[in-house]
Amino acid sequence: MIRRRNGTINTRERCGTSGPGWGSVWRRSMDGVFTIARNPQEDSKLPYLLRLPIEGGLVLKARDTWPRSSRVYCHPYEEGWPPDAEIVEEAPVVSCRRRGAVIDLVLDRPRLNRSQFVFTESRGRPAIFWQTRKAARAANPGARIPRARALPEGFAIAVDTRERYPYRFAGRGVTTERLALPAGDYAVVAEGDPIAAVERKTLENLAASLSDGTMAFQMQRLAELPSAAVVVEGRYPQLFGLEHVPGAWLADMLARLQLRYPEVPIVFADSRRFAEEWTYRFLAAALAEAPPEPDA
Repeated sequence: MIRRRNGTINTRERCGTSGPGWGSVWRRSMDGVFTIARNPQEDSKLPYLLRLPIEGGLVLKARDTWPRSSRVYCHPYEEGWPPDAEIVEEAPVVSCRRRGAVIDLVLDRPRLNRSQFVFTESRGRPAIFWQTRKAARAANPGARIPRARALPEGFAIAVDTRERYPYRFAGRGVTTERLALPAGDYAVVAEGDPIAAVERKTLENLAASLSDGTMAFQMQRLAELPSAAVVVEGRYPQLFGLEHVPGAWLADMLARLQLRYPEVPIVFADSRRFAEEWTYRFLAAALAEAPPEPDA
């Protein structure tokens, strides 16, 4: 059940089974206003302006006011938001977040409330498409199975200087270089700074770092990066078979850290081979999804 309080906060309550204290409550605070106005550039083929409450107020030109049946083409509006803009529509925003090459927008209204802005390329040129789930499905009629997305080739993976017996990524078309990384064991770097990193753990190392408290600080450092993850060379049930440390305690500590740092996933990859495979694909995807560098 959704309840509106003071017009600014939505509270979703799930009733428990036995008295007060058993219910769960989620709160969603407002995150600005999404505004649609008419484009003052009369000769433009994109007649509307969109202002998103992100990055200081991102302004785009758009072909329509909502992607109802198909994706809407957008383009950056370089002149800034006009002070005398003719407002067409305004809606309070529940969430507006950039996630790699995508901006997720959630509005506080019962219909036409969830959409994405996808920053991509069309015919070799930068393009922005505004889409909903329905519009995205319409762009792929018949729900065809998509081809595997090409991952970038010829990029470099930085390996921390303290990493012993590192992954070689043989046959991947990538090079490796040793660097002193601020977090993680493997990373992709842009202009000297990691844009994504992976911390590698064996089961024994995971248990030791959870026991002595170092895992919490490693997660803290990983969370400071744009993208990061922990990959474990083993299976989750094996935690409960380790000697000297109770498996239930390890699982509890791991769950607490995942709740504390939800932006850093912890992946159990079964073996060293699949952990290396996952690390390569995570870093390659992070490089492909990284937003383009602003023009100098």
